[in-house]
Amino acid sequence: MKLNLWALLGAERLPKESRRKLGIVALLYFVQGSPPAILWEVLPVYFRIHGVSLRAIGGLRLLELPYSLKVFWSPLVHRYGDRRIWVVCCMLAIAVVVGLLPFMDVAHPGWTVSILLLALTTLSATQDIAIDSYSVGLIRREEEGAANGVRASAYRVALVLVGGGMVFLAAVLHWTFLYLIAALIFVLLAFSTLVVPRLELPAEAREQWLAGFVGWIGTWNAIPLVLFVLTYKLGEFAIGPMVKPFWVDQGRSVFEIGLVPTTFGITLSLAGALSGGGFISRYGTFRGVWVLGLLQAVSNLGYALVDWIHLGRWGLYGASIFESFSGGLGTAAFLAFLMNVCQKEHATIQYAFLSSIFSLTGRLVGGLSGLGAERFGYGNYFALTFLLSLPAYALLPWVKQWIHDSSKIEDG
Repeated sequence: MKLNLWALLGAERLPKESRRKLGIVALLYFVQGSPPAILWEVLPVYFRIHGVSLRAIGGLRLLELPYSLKVFWSPLVHRYGDRRIWVVCCMLAIAVVVGLLPFMDVAHPGWTVSILLLALTTLSATQDIAIDSYSVGLIRREEEGAANGVRASAYRVALVLVGGGMVFLAAVLHWTFLYLIAALIFVLLAFSTLVVPRLELPAEAREQWLAGFVGWIGTWNAIPLVLFVLTYKLGEFAIGPMVKPFWVDQGRSVFEIGLVPTTFGITLSLAGALSGGGFISRYGTFRGVWVLGLLQAVSNLGYALVDWIHLGRWGLYGASIFESFSGGLGTAAFLAFLMNVCQKEHATIQYAFLSSIFSLTGRLVGGLSGLGAERFGYGNYFALTFLLSLPAYALLPWVKQWIHDSSKIEDG
């Protein structure tokens, strides 16, 4: 039976030009997902294997704060230069940083390692501004469901190929060689973005960015929106830094970690993201946010059960499968929500603001994740991450007014 990818995305009725846009989105978000693959998939395993404590691994997530602060320099990206050139320059600089990492003393991460990781996250956050702004301007409302399925999928494919590939190959190749290969890949990805067509912002939008931002967010109705964005992904951010160390402490090999939660797991999250995009195309952004997000929150309990009742290897595999697939569903829904509530002519700053605040509490909670796992134990801490996911749902009645559900494909 032949798989119809367009039908899965809910994009079978979109014209050829819209499908070409989805290809552009796929390329850009593969590029965007490559640096976080190092941060989230490779470094937790790399550090834990070299004896770094859980508290230190969790604390290193605080160096990802540039993702939460990028709104402050987003006007520079909005006003000056071609957004494609911003991406090229950031990726080339990231390649240099990644090439230096294997020559550092990771067993005792000090100021040098911290500065390199801070540079990596700052550069990655800056390219995020340019890519997100470009994509919001490129995609029409009726294309958002399919586009966000593609966004989440391409991002996770990058996590599989770059992050999962490095961890998987670490069983047979030296880490230094792997980091240098990754640096070369980043150089190639940098120049690949030049094939994307230039997308100009209107001069008025470039100049009047502050008025556009204040008029959009400067009302009392914005308070529930901000609180919702702050809390929606809290559970995912809290559990994320501890998943790979949990696998290490369960006695699983580097080969298993590279194969199951990383490569196979992210492949499942890719399937979840594609399915989530199709769900949103058919049923709308609002329903996607609460249905798919709730599935993602519940999946955190799988890892808690593995620890509480000692489910062993196959229980661990099952928890990973559920968490990975539902994570893709929830990510597609949230990306669709963020794109949907932004005004296209001011998307650079508005999207940077929303993505900054949603990651702010996540980085802070992620920075405390190692302390929580050490204090409460893995199982209890994983259950706590589920509870952290729930407050956002109380805000949904007030958030609904921000959503333009023309992303839903009408029948007939």
